[in-house]
Amino acid sequence: MTEAPLQRTTFTVQPLPPFDFAMTADYATHFRGRNLWEFYEDGVYSRVVDLPSGLGVAKVQSLGDVDAPLLEVEVVAPSLDYNAVESARRQVEWVFQASVDLVPFYRMAEGDPFLAPLTAMHRGFRVPQGTSVLEGLVNAILGQQISGQVARAVRTAVMEAYGETITVDGVEYRAFPTPQALAAAGVEGLRAQKLSWRKAEYIADIAAKEVSGEIDLEGLFQCTDEEVLASLTPLRGVGVWTVHWLLVRTLGRTDGFPHGDLAIQRTLGEVVNNGVRMTAEEALEYSLRWSPYRTYVTTYLFAAIRSGRPDWLPPTP
Repeated sequence: MTEAPLQRTTFTVQPLPPFDFAMTADYATHFRGRNLWEFYEDGVYSRVVDLPSGLGVAKVQSLGDVDAPLLEVEVVAPSLDYNAVESARRQVEWVFQASVDLVPFYRMAEGDPFLAPLTAMHRGFRVPQGTSVLEGLVNAILGQQISGQVARAVRTAVMEAYGETITVDGVEYRAFPTPQALAAAGVEGLRAQKLSWRKAEYIADIAAKEVSGEIDLEGLFQCTDEEVLASLTPLRGVGVWTVHWLLVRTLGRTDGFPHGDLAIQRTLGEVVNNGVRMTAEEALEYSLRWSPYRTYVTTYLFAAIRSGRPDWLPPTP
């Protein structure tokens, strides 16, 4: 565990408007205030940042509003030089997608009876991103065919067993395990954290391949969507649904659409298919009208579901 002495510095980030900090931070923490080791409490969002000098914590709060956004970021770490501060800045900007221009998506949504009320209710909401492909991929695998609550419990157990920690202002923050830690844990170590045999095998195998250099997960940030699909789907336990969630929540792509997701199929069925759940193929075909902005459609939809605000739904034809 990393303890004092700690260094601190503060800087500001100015996202492109419109930008709704509270809604984006709420979504990042699943509207729970504390989701694993991401916190959004009393208007401050905090999380671990992986700096060249080691782990740190970034604490982010809004000084502006939706149309004139400004974020204040405090970074706390055992060592803070220029490179560490700039790394923290890049990670905060990435997590909050500060440079994303939502206006083209909103223009496309204006004439769509499904999207117009959805975007109006969530104006300025960005799709919060993870900073590690390994973490995003493992999270997607953990979430396969189980409830979100169970997936979070398993992820918590894995992080508690194998993730490094840093304590700031009396609060312990935990980083996601490194590929080396997951590979060393192996199938038996992961099984001890309540993973199924198959998921433990998938994750241990992926971590081992990353450590050996057989795959380069973090290099996928530089690849096209098609290259990401081609690189990952040969891996055991990784299908199209998993990769599309990675496109949506980690790689910052605009057109991810996990059409195999039952919640998406049910909701589309409710509002555009006379109440009949769509098949994955039907959902994919229908979604093409929203390309290249399907990531936003997907995430705005889940924001409405998770926040308990279904009143955006248009009347059923």
